[in-house]
Amino acid sequence: MAGKFSCLGEASLTTRVIIVRHGQSTYNLEQRIQGRCDESTLTPKGQADAVTVGKALKSLNIAAFYCSPLQRASQTARIICDRLDAEIEPQPLEKLREIDLPLWEKLTKTEVKSRFGAEYRQWKSNPDQFKMTLPDGREHFPVISLFQQARQFWQEILPRHQNQTILVVAHNGINRCLISTSLGMGPERYQSIQQSNCGINILNFSGQLDDLVQLESLNQTAHLGVSTPSLRPGHQGVRLLLVRHGETQWNKESRFQGIKDIPLNENGRAQARQARDFLTNVPIDFAISSSLSRPKETAEIILEGHSQVTLDTDYELREISHGLWEGMLESEIEANFPGMLAEWKAQPETVQMPEGENLQEVWNRANKAWERIVQAHGRSLQTGLVVAHDAINKVILCRLLGLPPAAIWSVKQGNGAVTVIDYPQGPDSLPVIQAFNITSHLGGVLDKTAAGAL
Repeated sequence: MAGKFSCLGEASLTTRVIIVRHGQSTYNLEQRIQGRCDESTLTPKGQADAVTVGKALKSLNIAAFYCSPLQRASQTARIICDRLDAEIEPQPLEKLREIDLPLWEKLTKTEVKSRFGAEYRQWKSNPDQFKMTLPDGREHFPVISLFQQARQFWQEILPRHQNQTILVVAHNGINRCLISTSLGMGPERYQSIQQSNCGINILNFSGQLDDLVQLESLNQTAHLGVSTPSLRPGHQGVRLLLVRHGETQWNKESRFQGIKDIPLNENGRAQARQARDFLTNVPIDFAISSSLSRPKETAEIILEGHSQVTLDTDYELREISHGLWEGMLESEIEANFPGMLAEWKAQPETVQMPEGENLQEVWNRANKAWERIVQAHGRSLQTGLVVAHDAINKVILCRLLGLPPAAIWSVKQGNGAVTVIDYPQGPDSLPVIQAFNITSHLGGVLDKTAAGAL
């Protein structure tokens, strides 16, 4: 598959935004609600992790640096800045302040659950409807307000930084809203993406806020020595590790492969071994892959580190059928099917592949297979490995993020990338994307995998 962002490089990049959550704070350690309270400061661990982030980002060409004015974020930004090669200074911005929770600030989470039980449950299950009635009688909707604040930040900042890379250091809540508003996710999905202390996220903008935006990665923590984020307290359901197969020669040549059974090339096998090593200390209880050889071999190599696990295959996880496009380069497709490739890049949901599939058909079967896995394992504290393809992973992730099929170019899946999805309250609850398109085991914080077709 190819699209506006499937082969994203510096030539097509308008603005890259790297978003980091502040380091561990004293209130984080005490399990207290922080909100806009500015009393907590970085712990020694928070300071050390900020140093590590600075080293991870050191060589990037960062043109501007913005941070929240709250001291836990500004301290993190200062530490990171001192390790960068770029000669920039963090600029505090009010639009990067954390979510406003005036009735809960300074309380422990246990105290909030005890004193504001109904509101806390709504905060977790229906964040878009969550409200606080303030002492003066006004109704305050913290998540809705924060989404508006995030949009205002993008509208203010993006026009300043075309064809540049910028760095943002802020907080759990505002980071979630920055990511969500850029992708078009609604506030009802506020709890669906995770932000770890000093986790790294990368967004690629093709223009302004309402133009196409690609989520390159979410909540990278490997630079901190944590390959996958830890399970949250009270977790009851399954964790799924969604992996894209390693590189093939057709990926490298940018040929559309679809359901053609193209094997891994040597680099693809090396990527699978790197994923194996990355996941060696992660428990895996079961494994499923597409029936095509490239994901199957990727899964088999990963499972060399988990020899007790048997690999099953699922035919419905096979790649999109490109029909007559398969084996072709973009230039050959344009010559034989004029205009269709441009439509596929601009409106993929409208294209019927000649003698192949359309995106809705792929969406239906891939998500049917995914739900079958979730229902079979979702009520157990297990971790499962699922290895599939670019388009398959993208339609699954779009659905989990509340995005439509038309949004597939908004999510990136690199060869050998790992995405971590939790079902904390079981199979019928909203999933949480703990980490997304992690390729750090293949080298650096940026996804440098082949930009070839599917």
